[in-house]
Amino acid sequence: MEKISRTKVIDVLKSTAYGSIVNVKGWVRTRRGSKVVNFIALNDGSTIKNVQIVVEIDKFDEDIIKDVTTGACISINGELVQSQGKGQTVEIQCREIEVLGPCGADYPLQKKGHSMEFLREHANLRLRTNTFGAVFRIRHNMAMAVHSYFHEHGFFYFNTPLITASDCEGAGQMFQVTTKNLYDLKKDADGKIDYSDDFFGKMTSLTVSGQLEGELGATALGAIYTFGPTFRAENSNTPRHLAEFWMIEPEVAFNDITDNMDLAEDFIKYCVKWAIEKCQDDLEFLNNMIDKTLLDRLHFVLEHDFVRLPYTEGINILEDAIKKGHKFEFPVYWGVDLASEHERFLVEEHFKRPVILTDYPKEIKAFYMKMNEDGKTVRAMDVLFPQIGEIIGGSEREENYDKLIGRIKELNIPMKDMWWYLDTRKWGSCPHSGFGLGFERLILFVTGMQNIRDVIPFPRTPNTAEF
Repeated sequence: MEKISRTKVIDVLKSTAYGSIVNVKGWVRTRRGSKVVNFIALNDGSTIKNVQIVVEIDKFDEDIIKDVTTGACISINGELVQSQGKGQTVEIQCREIEVLGPCGADYPLQKKGHSMEFLREHANLRLRTNTFGAVFRIRHNMAMAVHSYFHEHGFFYFNTPLITASDCEGAGQMFQVTTKNLYDLKKDADGKIDYSDDFFGKMTSLTVSGQLEGELGATALGAIYTFGPTFRAENSNTPRHLAEFWMIEPEVAFNDITDNMDLAEDFIKYCVKWAIEKCQDDLEFLNNMIDKTLLDRLHFVLEHDFVRLPYTEGINILEDAIKKGHKFEFPVYWGVDLASEHERFLVEEHFKRPVILTDYPKEIKAFYMKMNEDGKTVRAMDVLFPQIGEIIGGSEREENYDKLIGRIKELNIPMKDMWWYLDTRKWGSCPHSGFGLGFERLILFVTGMQNIRDVIPFPRTPNTAEF
C-alpha cells in the first residue's frame, strides 16, 4: 500500500481538496451495499461523524473485503470527492485497503442498540460507541475550559497531595494507604495498629479533598485552584456517587460568601458556554439520542441568573409544598440535610432555574465554615442544578483561630496532625472562601447522561474495580 500521510476524519470532512488522494485510518462502524459497490462508514474518534468510503467490489481481492467487518481497524487510500449522499459533503473513492486489525463476529459491539449496563460490562470497548465518544470528547473540552477559565482570571493551578494524613470532611470514609503486611499487623499495648513501621510512619489515606492544603496556597498566592482525583470509601450505589472522581477546588484570599457565589456562577456558565461553542456536533448527537431537552437546558442556564436562597426560606418552600399535597420520600424540617429530591424540587418545580442555597445549619456542615451572627447557621453555599441536585459545595472559611479551635473541640475532631492548617489562622490570617465542583457532575449536566458511571472512562464503585 502506498505510503501517504494520514488525515484525521474530522479534517477530511472539512476539506474541499476534491480530486486529491488522502489516507484515513480508523475503525469500521458499518459496511453495507451490493455485489457491485460497498459503503464503509469509518470513524477514528476525532469526531462523532463518520467518513463514507465507496468501494467498487470488482477492484479488490475478495479476501480483503470479507475482513472489513464491524469493529475492524483499516487503512484506506482514496480520492476525495464531493458526496451525493445526504448528511455529508465529501466521501472517499477507495483505491487501496489494508486491514490493520481484523475483528471477528464475536465482537460485542455489533450494529444494534446496547443498554448502558451492557456497555459498562464492556468498558474496555464502550469508548468506541458514538455515545461514549461524544461524552469523552466533551469531558476533554470541559477540562480545557476549567484550566482556561482559571488561567484567564489570574488563578494558579495548585497540586495538592493524593496521599494525606488529614480527613478534610471529618467523615472518616477514606481509603487507607499502607505498605504493611495485612496478614501480620503489629499492634501496641492497647491492641491498636502500630503504624511506626509503615511507609509514612503514620496512618495515611487517599484524599477526600484538596481544600485544606488549597487554603495554604490561597494565603500565599492569592487565588488557586486544584483539579485532580479524589476518593470516598462510601458504600453508595447511586447514579450520583463514585469512589474515585475528579474535583475542582478554587480557593481565594479576601473573597467573602457573596464573592464565592459570584465566582461559582460565572465559572459554571463559562464551562457551559465553552461546551455549546466547541462541542456542537457531540451535543447535537446527545440531544437527539440521549436527552431531547439537553440543548435547551444548557442555553437556559446561560440565560438566567441563579436564585440565591437562604436555607431557612428553602425549608419554608418545601414545607408549603407538602401542605399543598406534594409527596417527598424523605422528611423536611429545619436542620435536615436536604436530599436530592428536595434540591431538585426547588430547582425544577419551584424556581425553574439553578439555585444557590446559603446559610445552612452549622450541625450539617463542616468545621471550617464561618459562623453567621445568629450562632446557628454558617456561610455555606451549595449550587443546585436541574436533574443533578448539588453540583457545587462551598463556603466562606472561618479565619479566626479561637473560633476555629472552639468548633474543632465542639466536634471532637482529632487535630494532632493538623497543626499546619491551624498555623494559617495564627500567622497572617485573612478572610477567604472556596468551593468544590465534582467534575463528573458537571459532565453529567453538560452531556445529559443519567448515570455518573457513564461520564468517567473506568468507574470505581463498590465491588467494581474492573479495567
